[in-house]
Formats: sequence, structure tokens, C-alpha cells
Amino acid sequence: MSRNLSYINLRNISITDKLFGHYIKKIGEKILEHQWDILNDTDGADATYCIRNFRIAAGDIRGKREGVVFQDTDLYKWLESVAYSIAGGQAGAFEERAEEVIDLLERAQEEDGYLNTYFQINAPERKWKNLVEGHELYTSGHMMEAAVAYYEATGKTKFLEVAKKNADLICRIFGREEGQIRGYGGHQEVEIGLIKLYRVTGERKYLEQAKYFIDERGQKPNYFAEEMRRNDFPEFFPEFMKYDLEYSQADKPPVEQSEAVGHAVREMYMCSAMADLAEEYDDKPLRDACLRIWNNMVKRRMYITGGIGSSGFRERFTADYDLPNNTNYCETCASIGLMMFGQRMASVMGDAGYYDVVERALYNTVLAGINIEGDRYFYVNPLELVPEFCTEHTYMMHVKAERQKWFSVACCPPNVIRTLSSLGQYIYAKDDESLYIHEYISSSVKEDIGGVSYRVRMESDYLRKGDVSIELDLSGEGKVKLRIPYFSKKTFIKLDGKELDGDVKSGYALIALSSGKHKLDISFENSPRWIAANNNVRADSGRVALVKGPLVYCLEEVDNGDHLSEIYVKADEEIVETDDLSPVGEIPLLSYDGLRLKSKVDKDELYGEVHFDKEKVKLKAVPYSQWNNRGNGEMSVWQKIII
Repeated sequence: MSRNLSYINLRNISITDKLFGHYIKKIGEKILEHQWDILNDTDGADATYCIRNFRIAAGDIRGKREGVVFQDTDLYKWLESVAYSIAGGQAGAFEERAEEVIDLLERAQEEDGYLNTYFQINAPERKWKNLVEGHELYTSGHMMEAAVAYYEATGKTKFLEVAKKNADLICRIFGREEGQIRGYGGHQEVEIGLIKLYRVTGERKYLEQAKYFIDERGQKPNYFAEEMRRNDFPEFFPEFMKYDLEYSQADKPPVEQSEAVGHAVREMYMCSAMADLAEEYDDKPLRDACLRIWNNMVKRRMYITGGIGSSGFRERFTADYDLPNNTNYCETCASIGLMMFGQRMASVMGDAGYYDVVERALYNTVLAGINIEGDRYFYVNPLELVPEFCTEHTYMMHVKAERQKWFSVACCPPNVIRTLSSLGQYIYAKDDESLYIHEYISSSVKEDIGGVSYRVRMESDYLRKGDVSIELDLSGEGKVKLRIPYFSKKTFIKLDGKELDGDVKSGYALIALSSGKHKLDISFENSPRWIAANNNVRADSGRVALVKGPLVYCLEEVDNGDHLSEIYVKADEEIVETDDLSPVGEIPLLSYDGLRLKSKVDKDELYGEVHFDKEKVKLKAVPYSQWNNRGNGEMSVWQKIII
């Protein structure tokens, strides 16, 4: 079965947006070089050993392999980012360096296709023997994704052949035939890589192998349970003592799942593969499982910022409505996985509404994962923070008060970069007869669809006024489908100056176009407003959050003073868009009146008589995505309300 929606090659897309264009430009000018230096241990940060490990595996130098067991993936994600940036025209200077890295990978790869520096160097006798912890399949998946991206960007096949050789080995090693290992990966990812490899090569065995990994997961006898009994477990991660199978979604077959459970990134990567497979195989039970998991997550287990994974313990989902604001985890990678899952669900279900969630994650948690200079990163994304409470060896030690240069487990920094550098694939898509516009980000695209040439240029003031202007030039009759975002209560669409009815089906407005040049003018209702949480979200009882379009806003200490917990607001208070704009993206800052209630208990006492000072204050809110770019201080998304 063919996909409902196909992605458009990034070589055909150019992003000019004031917000996202800033980050994409930074990737080519600074970030790729910055991350390259870190991976080579020449940046002054703590050593990563990443590229050094590959050089040892290739026999270029001698030594012991260092770093976390899945360290190889940092280089693969860097290569994937290079590929996307080359395709987008921002990183041609890195192609020669990428070619040298690919040569290194080819030299490091064993004759049978095996490529994993930890097990090659430190423990060759342990290959494929600790799938729960070893991340061999996870690492291979990231290599496959990078290889496909590089091939699509450059047309060069060497890296693709390295990945295929590794995938061929995996197809021989794992399965239900005699002599094969009837296992699967502890951290899902290889499934995504195999599906991408299938789609670019047409070799169906890769698709079937991905399907096997999903179908076999959680079956009885349980492979992970038996493997842990065989091994001296845990081998790599002491925190895996008392490991529960739900953590890696291996307690039951994925098709039987009805809730978002376990490690949030693992869940999202698995669900992304499940959605792809449901579409490829027209598999209704798998599609229904995706729907159940999605609905449980977005209606009961997702933050207003698009963050997921509320527990700092094992980075996981917990229970319905358990959404604390200051101790939460909300790993950047998890929101990236949410974007991946939502993108695929839109294709499977033919419904634009999934992109509302993609957009929520992108504009808030994902962008918050990187500073505006591009060289500091958040792994954990709280919605409320008091810096002095984020201390080591406490329940808050996982939360950092400011973005970090790098991490010993550094999955998030290169993951943010590969996501932003591939952003064009979230803006546009196509089917056999239509161009889809899912995100209103200033850009241009050229593509042939159904024998018709489309040339499109979009100028967006989506975040300020809600206005979007799209110029189109078609060589024949065609169609455009526009996503109508959930927050726009009133949407006006004009085609060549004539207002259209705006008939919306499954979240899309369908625009039929004749041959030639056209102009679409779209106006979305995009005024600031207060949002409340479901009453079952105890952490947000009696609180409201401020949003404008897809953006969530927050208060920062630099604008509003410390002790943000003393601030109260009225839900009917007028919200004013100030003349001040955000440092990048020209996003309006918001101002409104509030009340500060300050306890008068003596400063030398912990408790005392009830007496409060009341003070009227003028408050300023900034986009959550850009908090912590002006120094260290308190931050809060949710604010107490006065009725």
C-alpha cells in the first residue's frame, strides 16, 4: 500500500522565516562546527570520545573505547543534520568533512556488516547478548536514518551501502527462523531506520524486518525477561535495577497497548514505526493501537507545551493527569518523537489535527531545547523553575536552571539540530494530486505533483497577526490543502482577492486551482487568551496559562522579579501586545496587570500569623521557547487566578 502523504525532498524547499530561519542559518554557520568540535573533543568541554571511538574501531589508532554505550549515535545524528543542511543549501562546506567521516565508518565496519564501536572494541564476545541495555539496534537505526538522509541530499551511495550492509546483517540475525535471535531492541529506533531504508531502496525485507520487531515485542515467552535472567543484570545502567518491562513497552505486544507508558522517547519512536507500518500494511489493529495511545497521551498525559514524560525517574509517562510543573522531565527528544508520531498519524488518518500537536511541541518544548545562539541545550524542560532549588543529590537534580553546553548522555543536542534542519518536511507534504501546507512558516517550495509543476512562495506573519500570504504558479490544474489550526475560531481565505467559503474537512481547507499564477491570503484568528487545565490536573488547579496561537508564554524573573509564586491574575484581564519583540522571530511580548500577595511572616521565622501585603504589578510574558536567554532566574508558565 502506498503512503497517503509523501514528504518533499528538502532540496526543493527553502526556509526564509524570521524565527526558524534564524536557527537554520545558525546550524550552517555555527552549530554544526560547534558540535563537530565537541564530537572531536577539541571544544574544551568534557571529552565525548565519539569520533575517537570510531578511529579505534577502524584501526587508525589504538586505545580503549570510552563514553556511554550508545555514543555512536551522536555522530550519526550530526551526519543526518549535515545531510539535511546540504539539501537546504546551508552546509555545502561540510560535505567534504562528511565524506571523510563516511570513509571512517566504512573502514570501521566489520566484514559481515556489524558496526558498533563499544562491542567491537570493548566486548566483541557480547554482541547481541544484552538487547535490553546494549542499544545496538538503536544505534543501527540512527545510522540508517542518517544514511538515507545523506543519499537523498547528495545522491551518493557509499553511506547507504554501509547502512544496507548493517541492515542485511540484522535481517539475518533476528527473526523466527531456526538459528535466529527472537529478540528486539531495548530502545526502539531501528524500526524507523529500516522503514526509511525500505522506502529509499525498495527492498521489502527491510520493511518486513521492522514489522517483525514490532510484532515480536512483548510476546510470550518474553525475550527481555529471559535475557535478564541469563545476564548479570544490569550491565550498563545501575538505575535499571528492578527493571520493569513496561519501561521499554515490552510487557505486552504493542498492538495491545491502550495508554502511553514507559520511557517517553522509546514510546514515541515505537509509535512512529507503528504508524508507518499501519499505513504500509493497511493494518487496522496496529492503526487502532496508535489511535488509543495517541488519544490517551494528548488528552491525559501531555503538557500544554507539548512536553511528555512527566517523571524524572526513568524519563517516563506515569498516570493520567499527573503533570507536575517543577519536577517534570519532558525530555527534548520526547517532544521530537511526538512530532514524528504526529506527522505520521496525519498521513495514516488523513487528518490535519495531528499537526496541531506537532506544532505545539515544535513552537514550545523543541525550540526551548536550544538557546538562540545555538550552543547551549536543555535536556529537561520544566514549566516552573526556582534556580536555587535545582540542587545535586535531590529530587530536583535532573532539572537544570540554565542550558548546558553538552551532556554525558547527549541525545538531545544533535536531535534538535536534525529536527530543525529537516523542518521543511513538516511544512509541506503531497499526495497524488495535492500539495499540503501544514505549518505556516515563511518558505518556498517547488514540486511536481500528478504531472503538474507547483511553484509556491509563502510569507507568514502567523505569530503576530495570524496573516499568511501564498503565491502559487501551476503548470496545470491542481489543488492545495491548508491546515486550519485548532486555535483559529475564525479563518478567512481569499483566492486572487475573492473570499472563499473555507469548507473544512478533516482539518483541511481544499483550494482548487487553475493553471497559472494565483495568490492566497489567509487570516487566522490569533489573539492572546488564557487557558485552564482539566480539573483532574491537580498541579494546575486554580491556575491559568497564557497562549497566543501555537505559542505558550511564561513569566521570567528578569522582567517580573523573583518569587513568581506570589503573582495572581484575573482571567478577564486585558492582554496587550507590547511594542517589544522577542530577540529572534519578531514575536510579540505580552503585558497585563496582576496582583502580588506577599506574606508578612517575619524573615527570621518559618511560619507566623496570616497577613499579606497586596501590590498591583504590571507583568510581561515572553514565549516559553525563548526563556533563559537573558540570564538565570525564576520562570513560570502557570499562574494563580483570582476569581
